Order: sequence, then structure tokens, then C-alpha cells
Amino acid sequence: MIATLAHYIDVIAKIVEIIGVLIMFFGLFFAFYRGVRRTGGFNHDTYVEIRQTVGKSILLGLEVLIAADIMATVVTEPTLRSVLVLGFIVLIRTFLSLSLQVELEGRFPWQKEPSATKQTPKTEPHDQP
Repeated sequence: MIATLAHYIDVIAKIVEIIGVLIMFFGLFFAFYRGVRRTGGFNHDTYVEIRQTVGKSILLGLEVLIAADIMATVVTEPTLRSVLVLGFIVLIRTFLSLSLQVELEGRFPWQKEPSATKQTPKTEPHDQP
């Protein structure tokens, strides 16, 4: 019973890995389509649009791959080596996700978005005695 359940979880993990790779693969084609359609040709705006969309699809794909790795580790025998391998994989993919997000948004995820309507307080001259 447990062996059968472990087999099915392993198969599901493999399917989720394939989905993660497909997200990145089709995200690339979607980025080109969206970039050319929105900007009407190949120019600097097209490049920026494609870059943003590809980055977002890579981020999503990496998150799905992390989930697949966690599922695959659950069904394996919990040895120190398997846990360390999972930890390093998650650490590397998390670092990649974080650096991609900083590259795309120009800020860390925990930083507030810069407000476009920030008002600087006006200082009025004070009469000094």
C-alpha cells in the first residue's frame, strides 16, 4: 500500500517537473508573441517587454520545480544526503528566483513599492527672534 502510494507521488512529482519546464518553454514563445504584438515590431520596448515576460515565466517555472523537488523528496527514504541535496536545490532555485525578481522589479520582495505620488514636505521660512 505505502509502496504504491510512494510510486504515485513520485509519478506526480515527475509530472509537476514537466509542467515547470513547460511553463518556462512556452513562456518564452508567449513572451515573443506578447512583445511583438504590444509594441508593433522589434525595438527597445519589445526587448523590455520580452525580457520582463520571460523573467516572469522563469520565476513561475522555478517555483513549480521547487514544489516538484519537495514532492519527490517526500517519497524517498529520508537520509541526511537526500535532505541536504533537497536543501541545496531549494537554496539555489530560491536564490535564482530572488535575483530574477530583483532584476525584473528593481527591488527586493520585502521592500515597499516606490510611490509615484510621494510628496515632499514644503518648508516654510520661520521668523527667528
